[in-house]
Amino acid sequence: MATALQDLIPTNTAFLEPPLCVDLDGTLIRTDMMLESLVRALAKHWWVILLLPFWLLRGRAYFKHRLATMTSLDPALLPYREDLLEWLRSERKRGRFIVLATGSNETIAARINEHLRLFDEVMATGLEQNLTGHAKARALAERFGAGQFDYAGNSSADEPAWRKSRLRIVAGAAGRRGEFDREFPERTSPVKAMLRALRPKHWVKNILVFVPLLSSHRFLNGGLIARAVLTFAAFCLIASTVYIVNDLLDLDSDRRHPVKHKRPFASGDLSIRAGFVAAPLLFAAGLGIAATLGAGVLAVLGFYFALTLVYSFHLKRKLLVDVFALAILYTLRIIAGAESTGISCSVWLLAFSVFQFLSLAFLKRSAELARLLMQSQTETAGRGYFSWDLAQINIFGIAAGYMSSLVLGMYIGGEQVRLLYRQPSWLWIIVVVQLYWMTRVWILSHRGAMNEDPILFAASDRVTWICMAICTTALFTATAGSFALPGVSQ
Repeated sequence: MATALQDLIPTNTAFLEPPLCVDLDGTLIRTDMMLESLVRALAKHWWVILLLPFWLLRGRAYFKHRLATMTSLDPALLPYREDLLEWLRSERKRGRFIVLATGSNETIAARINEHLRLFDEVMATGLEQNLTGHAKARALAERFGAGQFDYAGNSSADEPAWRKSRLRIVAGAAGRRGEFDREFPERTSPVKAMLRALRPKHWVKNILVFVPLLSSHRFLNGGLIARAVLTFAAFCLIASTVYIVNDLLDLDSDRRHPVKHKRPFASGDLSIRAGFVAAPLLFAAGLGIAATLGAGVLAVLGFYFALTLVYSFHLKRKLLVDVFALAILYTLRIIAGAESTGISCSVWLLAFSVFQFLSLAFLKRSAELARLLMQSQTETAGRGYFSWDLAQINIFGIAAGYMSSLVLGMYIGGEQVRLLYRQPSWLWIIVVVQLYWMTRVWILSHRGAMNEDPILFAASDRVTWICMAICTTALFTATAGSFALPGVSQ
């Protein structure tokens, strides 16, 4: 279907070059608008997944139409291929007649054209015809004549249009030398982009599965260590699945974010289709590993995945509910470590974990709000918080952090601790260091210097490593030491 801004190319003007026809998905923009519309629809109405097969039965054109009508689009947020866009603008200044020829829905194409104000004509998919492949090639040949237009595309789906064009222009994929007349190569590696999407830096959070081994002093048991390592691997795979799903659902909010707009899916460095393939494979591998560890680990991991999905679809937009969900997700890692090794989690450990991770969850929100204030903004994208909530969030988070220190102190003063430690008085050093560390990170957050993920901040913070070294020394001394901390009664 063609929607012309001018019905015919004027015959009284001498054109030095034929029309330049440009594909949209993967060419002008580094993403696919049909898949973008799909993830937006699912993020807004999860039950849409039940209707997809029925829409597809009526054809891809109808499928694209229904998705387009269900979602909103801000063309300014899309990841455009800037080098191609700059060249197109220079061609337009020269008086070149430029056409947007896309398989995307006509409504989406029109909005993008309205934003760019670059194209003289738009040819797009309507209700009756899906303008891709051979259908697009026929439409262009009928409109301009075979060999009477230049065509810019990005994939094998554009081969029919290339065969009927005068010049073959490719964007986003480096062809064989001499195959194309002009190339706009991809500047990022899909493999590196996929690794970034998996977020291996965040796997450090899954070290929590080893906590039951450490707290029970059974960290020298080779068999239990092997089971804990497998649990760690399973959580890494499932966590990466969740990161991919979450990034796909958060495309618009990530693109508005000063840092998250560089994420692989938001920036277009990685295709949405790659995410659709990788997520189920990672999920199956994670569950497969968990199944070898027993029903308990599988149940905890399944609940973790279900909660993260609910969080991604719904809970992360709910005031306060989101931080409690995050605290539970952290604690589930410890519970999974206990299930895989057969070690029971004490009430003290669970209580300490809940308060500690609740504080860190509030800290994450505090960092986001502090950044908002620095940028003179008021509302977090896709969240339920406003910049003026910062003071209250800080109160909640600091109180939770100090409560975790109180729980630790009460545990040290109890009778159970004497069964595991020869000189438990040295554990008070850990309480003092933890109080210092919690106070410090909250001050850094208040100053706007905190990374938005406190765990990643801690992993790269020199002071945090010093605190960990002091705590490890105190823990070792309490376990094997022969004398008590001076001035502290046993």
